[in-house]
This record gives sequence, C-alpha cells and structure tokens, in this order.
Amino acid sequence: MAAAMALGAVGTAVAQRVEQAADWRLAATEDDRVRLRGWRTAWVKGIAQARAGGSAAAVAALGSLADPDHSIAEPGLPDGDYRCRTIKLGSQGRALLTYVAYPYFRCRVTDNGSQLTKLDGTQRLSGRIFPDTDARSIFLGTLILGDEERSYAYGRDRARDMAGVLERIDAQHWRIAFPYPAYESVVDILELVPVGG
Repeated sequence: MAAAMALGAVGTAVAQRVEQAADWRLAATEDDRVRLRGWRTAWVKGIAQARAGGSAAAVAALGSLADPDHSIAEPGLPDGDYRCRTIKLGSQGRALLTYVAYPYFRCRVTDNGSQLTKLDGTQRLSGRIFPDTDARSIFLGTLILGDEERSYAYGRDRARDMAGVLERIDAQHWRIAFPYPAYESVVDILELVPVGG
C-alpha cells in the first residue's frame, strides 16, 4: 500500500512538472531525453530496415513524410480536427514486420496548439506540445490502450510515455516522429492533415 501511494505521488509530481514547465527539457523524463537525442538515428535505421524488409516502394511513396531532413519553418499546429495515421518503420526484434501503415483516425489539437489528442482507434495518445526551435516542436504524452477512458500521468510508466519531434512538412501537413517507442518499431511517424485540408 505504501509503495503504491509513493508511486502515485511520484506520478502526480511528474504530471505537475509537465504542466508547469515552459521548456520540454524540464518536463521530459531522462529516458525520453535520451530517445529524443537519437531521433534521427532511429529514423534512418527504421527506413533502412523497412526497405530491406521488402517495403522500399511503400517508403518511397511516403515522399517527404518519410524524409528526416525535410521540414519547413513554423512547426506549430493550429487548433482544430485532423486526420492522423501512424506509420511504423523498422523492428526492435519483437515484431516481424518492418513496415506498417495504419488507416487514418481522428486527432484534435486544442489550447492554442499546445494539446494533442488522438480520439479513436485501439492505441490513442494524449499529451502536450512544447515549442523548441523555429523548425520543430516536442510532444510529450502517454499512450491510451483499448477501452481505457483516460491516460496515465506522463512519467509514471515508461511503456506508456511517448516523446516525439513535431515538424511541418508543407503548408497543411505535419508529422511527429517517435524514436524508439516502447513497442515493436524503431520509429513511429504520426502524420497529421487538417480535416478538409
């Protein structure tokens, strides 16, 4: 009982730190700071594995979405509803597939571009977007599974924590690259396109 209370207190403290932090570096866990430092390495490795696994044409068809070196300035996501889909590249050894592209689901951005929530699907996310540079922002959030109605507090469970690099790739097209997610792939790319865009 005491251990559970202590864990809950730690989770609450981390959640408060995330909400209050102006800089993502102060909010992120050490694990996520390490993952984010390796974002480009993960991306290149994931693409190489997907191509070697027989998905070279599918990767090529993604165009600039799959190019780690392509982005444009002002990465901020305007508030509104988005079509979003996840593309998984590479394998961490537990998954057989090195390329998986899921269909589009619904995402929503609120609070002046600072909150992102995936609204449907069996794996959803919820979290905060932090400004970083004029070419990227940082997403810190958590994974929500199945019929769960709310997310864990960020920092409470590494397997649920999500950290990604948000970039704009054209006027109405964004992506978040999640390096070394807890499950399956080497990098996940969440594509975001405004509804009606």
